[in-house]
Amino acid sequence: MESFMDDKNITPNEFWPWVHERIKHWLEARRELLVTFCQLSSVKDFHSADLKQGQLLQTFCQQLVDYISEGHFEIFEQLINEGYLFNDAEALASGKKLLPTIYALTDLILDFNDKYLATDDLSSLASDLSTLGENMAQRFEIEDNMVIILHGAHYQQVLIAKKPIN
Repeated sequence: MESFMDDKNITPNEFWPWVHERIKHWLEARRELLVTFCQLSSVKDFHSADLKQGQLLQTFCQQLVDYISEGHFEIFEQLINEGYLFNDAEALASGKKLLPTIYALTDLILDFNDKYLATDDLSSLASDLSTLGENMAQRFEIEDNMVIILHGAHYQQVLIAKKPIN
């Protein structure tokens, strides 16, 4: 993972757009994850012998793990780094309070992945998808709050710094 934080001379106004691009990429991965989730949720009867259903489930599980991993190992870390760069103790404290809930939801979400990587029994998939959808919605809401608190809050500061002084 490329990290701007390796450069000790980076300014908050240089770091913010870099993080912004990573967040945009991550949110696009979320959108793709939701499209696949909807496709999977629209299946009425799951059959382990149906290769197309199996491929769709496998694709979804991979997207799910990739999305969760990117959040944990890049996005959240960079949001915290941004808070430090902007010396935003209040945002850091608020953002860090969200992490335990995100981690708990992560465990529930990854349990779904683990279950369906280890079984061909799809009899409870529809029910599990419903529960997963609720967990994902809750996690997405908390993630959005974290982005607002630790990234969106600095947008005005970045804009002000870019205005030319006459």
